[in-house]
Amino acid sequence: MEQRGWAGHTRDGLRHCLDENAVALLPLAAVEQHGDHLPLATDQIIADGVVEAALNRLPAEVTCLRLPTVAIGESTEHVNHAGTLSLSSATFEAVLREIGQSVSRAGARRLVMYTSHGGNLAAMDTAALDLRAREGMLVVKTCHFDFPAIPAMFPEREWQEGLHGGALETALMLHLAPDRVNRHQLSHRPSIEFEALADFRWLGAETRAARFAWLAEDLHPGGITGDARLANPEAGEKLLLHYADTLAGIIAETAKFPLSTFDQA
Repeated sequence: MEQRGWAGHTRDGLRHCLDENAVALLPLAAVEQHGDHLPLATDQIIADGVVEAALNRLPAEVTCLRLPTVAIGESTEHVNHAGTLSLSSATFEAVLREIGQSVSRAGARRLVMYTSHGGNLAAMDTAALDLRAREGMLVVKTCHFDFPAIPAMFPEREWQEGLHGGALETALMLHLAPDRVNRHQLSHRPSIEFEALADFRWLGAETRAARFAWLAEDLHPGGITGDARLANPEAGEKLLLHYADTLAGIIAETAKFPLSTFDQA
């Protein structure tokens, strides 16, 4: 496995690494509010932690080159909260597309975009399809919120509700950066989906068949949801390893994907 980052190579050293199965990994994050108990850098800290652990779990035969983390993403849903930095959808989509084009020019045809912030997914979808059409690339889009849950770790409701500032992110931060967590501010902020919309069958923010567009304060006035009181460092470590194992598997399968199926189209 090539463990050095993309930017750590020389020009010729990078060319030497880029065999036909090499995978470029682009971590994506956000700088945005996470309540009073977590820092604005939460998503980047988590993304970098998951990526580092995933690279350490890759089989030796898999070449994966880690691109620099794109720390500022699309955080429109959090713009009404102080400290949030956000690119527009069009700007962020262009950033992803042009990074992908640069990767393609260097000779890599396999790209994994991994985000720790769900708000980045829409731009990822559009940019990935554009790169497939224009560059003939295999572009894989993934977010750890789509990875399988660990049922015994937290109640089922928390896996659905606690996606921003709840138990999941707080546990990860208690493991990765415990000194950045304000433990005196841990609380439960219930989402509208489990309160005012509890009797709704189809319509919701994230967990139902029909989803409405929302700002963070629409789900809870505090801009976060979930029960951060459930978090602990041990759960954070287990969650990190679970996410890392899943991401490593995604990267390995991306390296094995038969690009000949694209070339025959």
